[in-house]
Formats: sequence, C-alpha cells, structure tokens
Amino acid sequence: MRQGSFDMIDLEALVREAHDELSGVADRGKVADYIPELGKVDPRKFAIAVATLDGRCVTAGDAQDAFSIQSISKVFALALALGKVGDALWKRVGREPSGTAFNSIVQLEHEKGIPRNPFINAGAIVVSDVILAGHRPREAIGEILRFVRVAANDDSVSIDPAVARSEQDHGYRNAALANYMRAFGNMQNPVELTLGVYFHQCAIEMSCVQLANAGLFLANSGRDPRTGISVVSKERARRINALMLMCGHYDGSGDFAYKVGFPGKSGVGGGILAIVPGRASIAVWSPGLDAQGNSKLGTRVLERIAHQTGWSIFGV
Repeated sequence: MRQGSFDMIDLEALVREAHDELSGVADRGKVADYIPELGKVDPRKFAIAVATLDGRCVTAGDAQDAFSIQSISKVFALALALGKVGDALWKRVGREPSGTAFNSIVQLEHEKGIPRNPFINAGAIVVSDVILAGHRPREAIGEILRFVRVAANDDSVSIDPAVARSEQDHGYRNAALANYMRAFGNMQNPVELTLGVYFHQCAIEMSCVQLANAGLFLANSGRDPRTGISVVSKERARRINALMLMCGHYDGSGDFAYKVGFPGKSGVGGGILAIVPGRASIAVWSPGLDAQGNSKLGTRVLERIAHQTGWSIFGV
C-alpha cells in the first residue's frame, strides 16, 4: 500500500488496520476538562473517516458518533467571512503561525490587538465579529450552521446547547482576548454578542463522516464534488489550505506539517480535519489531547495514513 497510486491503495484495509492497531494505545493524552462538558466525553472514543473525491467514505470505529468540533469550526467560519469581506479581513487578522498557545494573550499586546492568524482563539473571535456585522447573534449563528450543513450536504448537523453554555460559563480567557482587542479598536460589535456567536460556533457537533464530507470542497479546489457547486473559489480554497497547514495546529503546526504533510485543523474536542488536495478529506477523533491541545491518537492516525499512502503534499 505504501506510496501506491490512488487507485491501487486498499483504503478500507488501511483504515481498518490503522484503527485496530492504534486502538490498543494506552497513552492517548488528556481530555480537555477546562470546558466541563468536554471533560465528560469518553476518552476511549476513536474514529476515522476518509471521504474521497470519487464518492467513497471509508470508516472505522465510532465514525457515526457526534462530537464537539470546537476549533475545526474556524475553517468554515473563515471561508464564510472571506466570502463577506474578502481580503479586507487581513487588515484585522494576520496570516502567520503563532508559536504560542491557542488562547494566549501575550502576542496581542506586542502586536496591538491584531491576532496572528484566524485559527487561534483571538483570530477566530475577530472572524466571528465579521460574520456578526449587520446581524443579530442568532442570525449569525444560523448563517455559520447553514454553511457547515451545505458543506457536509447534511441538514442534521447541529449545535450542542450544553457545550455552548459550558463555553459561555467558563470562557474567561476568551472574554479577556475579546476585550483586549476591543481596547485596540479591533472589535466592531459588543463583546458579549460576538462571544456568543463564537461559543455557539465552537459547539457545533458532527460525526467524523459528516466532518470528512464537509471538507471535500477544500480537497476539490473549492467545489463540492458531489453536487458540482462552487463553495469557494479555487484561489480561496488554496489559501485556506495554506493557512491550515501553517496554523491549523497552534504551536504544534510545524511538527504536524513535518510528520503528516497535510493541511489540517484540530479542535480541543479531539477531532482533526485533514485535507489531501485532489484526493480526499479525512476526519479523525480521539478526545485525548497532547500538550499543544491537539488529538494525540488522531495525529498518529494521520501520520500513519500519510506514510502508507504517500499522499503528503510534499511528495513521497
């Protein structure tokens, strides 16, 4: 299977073997309990789904179980915000790796309230502020949810209200980030309203099957291969993938690019969405996190898939 052509790869066997062999791993990291609802998730959950451009979806484990996608939602929110304001977004948020934790406030002080990129919390809050402009929070939340449902081609995708409440009740750091950016004039709506949108966005729950399907447009130059509908332009899909590669795993992004070689976005719910341009969209889920807040077992799965398929964007 290693380094074979796309047609020759026995994807079902590869995914099944990866799941079976890694299911026995004891050290899966630590479940994110700073959001109490996430702390209740069974750490033994483990799922893989690979959706290919030719219409297959190969799965293993708990691939139909819904989980909180958390920061993976930032990919879809970014696509939506860019559709609204285009490159004007980059006046309010950067495009560089952070090198610091996802909820760090340190860089904001040095860089005058402009977050490094749209995938750290501060940057995603700015993106939520852009989406909220001219809307009530309920309308903005609905717009994000509709976009994700269209991308997944599944109207059953929903928001977990218990997770949203848990985020809101314990989101002190995010409130600090938002207020700090407000002090620099980089928040245009009332902080509490923007944070409400952000917390609900992060509380979207999806299964690995739904998530892998939702990423297909990024693997297909912005076009949904199932419907032929253009979700974003080819150029925008390429740029979102570039940001996922550079910034999608917080201060672990360089290591992920080195070991895996796919554009990817992680979430503290234990999910990772990885994009293989021209081939597939992959979703993995294992709730235990490493020190950088990325799924420990999920990263190992993707490293294995990259190694055995030769799909890395950097070549074999």
